[in-house]
Amino acid sequence: MKASRALSSLLLTAALAAPALADGPAIGAPAPTFQLTTIEGKSFSLADAEKANKAVVLMFIATKCPVSNAYNDRMRDIANEYGKKGILFVGINSNNTEPESEVKSHAKEHGFAFTLVKDPGNKVADLYNAQHTPEIFIVGPDGKLLYHGRIDENQQEPAKVSSPDLKNALNEILAGQPIAKAETKAFGCSIKRV
Repeated sequence: MKASRALSSLLLTAALAAPALADGPAIGAPAPTFQLTTIEGKSFSLADAEKANKAVVLMFIATKCPVSNAYNDRMRDIANEYGKKGILFVGINSNNTEPESEVKSHAKEHGFAFTLVKDPGNKVADLYNAQHTPEIFIVGPDGKLLYHGRIDENQQEPAKVSSPDLKNALNEILAGQPIAKAETKAFGCSIKRV
């Protein structure tokens, strides 16, 4: 009985605390730092990556989501193009239904050369309140959130993209300009949480 009451109290405390994180970090606010292990077994620290790059692009992605998969080529190509300009790309798989072995084979199949991490227990997704795959967050070298949203508005036809939001944000960062459209609406499959 005591254990049950203690658990109920803990759950209630967690539920009351949840709304404070519900929105995730705001544009211009400090981005939550984290440390995870890459699928190659190396340690990845966002705090270290921020300082070593012009920006860090966090991409919440999936192996089974058709929307995320529709962007595989674009994610790979944008990461290759802007990686040469000092922007680090990090793919984060937070889906509890997609094991690390599947994430590795998916990355190999699609030629992902960017850093890729598995987010056990959705801890990083929860810190950012990431809801979709794909969903993008850009963190500046000062640790502040610069952009949150989508890659672009057209998942089905890359040739017909009229609003390349991620590329626009990256170009503005590289030009030393403020991001004109720092928030866009991310869309895709829901992150499969524990």
